[in-house]
Amino acid sequence: MTRSSDPARPRRSTFAFPVRRENAALSRRSLLHSAVGALGLLALPFGVQAAEPAPLSPTALAFEGDALLIAGETFTRSGDGGAIQTSDPASNGGGVLALATHPDRPGRVVVGLATGGLAISQDGGRSWERPGGGLPDAPVAAVAVAAAEPDTLYASVQGDGLWQSEDAGQSWTFVMDRPWLAEAERDSLTLASVDLATGMGGIWIYAGTESGLTRVPDCFCRWQDVQPGDAMDALVSGDALPPEAPLPAGEPIRALASAPAAPETLYAALPSGIWASRDAGVVWSRAAEGDAAAVAVHPVDPNHVVAALDGDLRQSRDGGATWTAYAAE
Repeated sequence: MTRSSDPARPRRSTFAFPVRRENAALSRRSLLHSAVGALGLLALPFGVQAAEPAPLSPTALAFEGDALLIAGETFTRSGDGGAIQTSDPASNGGGVLALATHPDRPGRVVVGLATGGLAISQDGGRSWERPGGGLPDAPVAAVAVAAAEPDTLYASVQGDGLWQSEDAGQSWTFVMDRPWLAEAERDSLTLASVDLATGMGGIWIYAGTESGLTRVPDCFCRWQDVQPGDAMDALVSGDALPPEAPLPAGEPIRALASAPAAPETLYAALPSGIWASRDAGVVWSRAAEGDAAAVAVHPVDPNHVVAALDGDLRQSRDGGATWTAYAAE
């Protein structure tokens, strides 16, 4: 992995690196001159109905309590006593690119939309609202909820950068350029907020891109490679040690999942499989082979993992040592 920051590069770039889905990438300047989401919340029509099992190869997975949330062309909630329900956060069939929840905000689900912007549910995905407040009208490829501040949200806007909301999505502020990896700015395909002692205030924001893994403290000072030792000292000094066993070089990181009950436990979905780290991303080992599109970890049990592998949903109850077909409970 290359260094995640280049002091000689221009502050902003309009170079657009495509996310894993086909969408036109726009510069921040052009986005800010295009349509911007209206202030406040706009209620969306919705329908919740009994459905067939969720379509295969979802774009995102997340747990909301014991329920599994499965996103793709539609949004599916599975695991509430065996019930399967679907709804459409975009209200137009545009599809969902990203999911985020927080155990301290039961019922709240944040989704990034392929057609642009976000939708937020306060009832576990049964109904949806569209927040505005200045977020660019462009595909949102990744979303995350701050580990220690559940009303603070992060959104990665395609072709633009990282945005932050401190009021649960009603207003947004641009806080960080896209990560600089492999000599170019890269869109974040996935985000995870992780509560670690080495972060500024204890919090790091991890980002998976087409070219590897990077992270930034929530002071938003600089993207940097994940490294062993005291990462904050290395951030100040500019010195960087390579991870002892990094993720495979050159593979897109399609999804990251942090275990709230064990913050140093991370899971990643790559074309080569599901990978796991028990030390906040310094050492990784492959937990499952196959083409992985998404991964989620239970908020209370860090060993309960669900992944989209080779077009099927699979789950592990032992941290990835063994896998079985997912079945709603």
